[in-house]
Amino acid sequence: MAALLRRLLQRERPSAASGRPVGRREASLGTDAGVAVRVRFAPSPTGFLHLGGLRTALYNYIFAKKYQGSFILRLEDTDQTRLVPGAAENIEDMLEWAGIPPDESPRRGGPAGPYQQSQRLELYAQATEALLKTGAAYPCFCSPQRLELLKKEALRNHQTPRYDNRCRNMSQEQVAQKLAKDPKPAIRFRLEQVAPAFQDLVYGWNRHEVASVEGDPVIMKSDGFPTYHLACVVDDHHMGISHVLRGSEWLVSTAKHLLLYQALGWQPPHFAHLPLLLNRDGSKLSKRQGDIFLEHFAADGFLPDSLLDIITNCGSGFAENQMGRTLPELITQFNLTQVTCHSALLDLEKLPEFNRLHLQRLVSNESQRRQLVGKLQVLVEEAFGCQLQNRDVLNPVYVERILLLRQGHICRLQDLVSPVYSYLWTRPAVGRAQLDAISEKVDVIAKRVLGLLERSGMSLTQDMLNGELKKLSEGLEGTKYSNVMKLLRMALSGQQALSSILSIQR
Repeated sequence: MAALLRRLLQRERPSAASGRPVGRREASLGTDAGVAVRVRFAPSPTGFLHLGGLRTALYNYIFAKKYQGSFILRLEDTDQTRLVPGAAENIEDMLEWAGIPPDESPRRGGPAGPYQQSQRLELYAQATEALLKTGAAYPCFCSPQRLELLKKEALRNHQTPRYDNRCRNMSQEQVAQKLAKDPKPAIRFRLEQVAPAFQDLVYGWNRHEVASVEGDPVIMKSDGFPTYHLACVVDDHHMGISHVLRGSEWLVSTAKHLLLYQALGWQPPHFAHLPLLLNRDGSKLSKRQGDIFLEHFAADGFLPDSLLDIITNCGSGFAENQMGRTLPELITQFNLTQVTCHSALLDLEKLPEFNRLHLQRLVSNESQRRQLVGKLQVLVEEAFGCQLQNRDVLNPVYVERILLLRQGHICRLQDLVSPVYSYLWTRPAVGRAQLDAISEKVDVIAKRVLGLLERSGMSLTQDMLNGELKKLSEGLEGTKYSNVMKLLRMALSGQQALSSILSIQR
């Protein structure tokens, strides 16, 4: 890079694009026949995947699948100082867990790899060299101390910090002198005064005159790593990305990216900036909220479909919002033109109800139910282990009956191994005093109930059993049916009241 800078001739500045009127959204989606739809989810592995990232990935995934396109995972790991160990693996693991695996990724490979920016440095160097040759970029020799002073001075004067473009108009002689002392300067991109307007597929016509509010941005750091602005443009071009669906926080930066496309002579993709996903109170989702990471929801027994359902239900992009949609239904019903500019407010208190619906759907499907039986067996072993007096409770037939009888009543599979349902797996320790507190006729009631159950040739349904128990209580003077039921509940479950499952016989 230093050798190239020394060889630079007089800079030729690129011409500015003419402005276009700003107006309402009316752009084509760019999904015409013959157009290969390629989208990317490009997180930075500075943390594990959370709900905000999942939503961005999901919208990219369902857009790609709706138009028979490709969904690409690209890891933007150029800021080596902020990388979190295990984050890159976690991001891809969680996308696969959620049922939206990438078609191309660091793990899966693909025709446009490598898919980690730290392995694509040569491409960024080539693009930077091209920009230096045309004068669209220039070396910056300002020290970190000077830049920090500029920032503090601006803040003291209640101004937005910006670079003062000090190195922008240095002569060749000045550049040569500086290079002799500092052979690895940062490279800045020369912002044009007139930024091109662009038609965002969500926000409509936009133009941001970035040069009037920002200084020329660094595109290549002195350590040879690019900044986001250069890297995303270079990668989107070389990976053949047709549509960029990303968070609305990048809307303002798009003007810089379009200027880079223009300076490099490349055709930009279509842009669609998605409104933010916020907490129910309107505050931003934060990585400091430990409960927004996907691995937290997976560990707590929430189903992937319930998360995909709730993060789309609270936003836009569909003709109507409804609970219980599956991923194939999301793909079929999604319409990018129906995504609005309004932020989506996420109410996680509703997640258990979403999960209940999706769990009920799985229980109703025979093949899915068999998988749930296996998972529930593991949960029972983990929860009770050596407390299991009778291993028959792990019999698949019995476990399946539990699932069928409790479908629609539980929100998570884990609920069935909570204390409320422990009686299904272990015999409760109930003292005589607890039973006597309910009725003085414990022995008489127990003897008659056993006699009822042991009656030969009698097949009891739940309704028949309830009827027989009512007759039993009527034959005991001073004993109410409700007391008989309380006594049975306590004896069988160790609990005063619950949704009993008396029709299950071990």
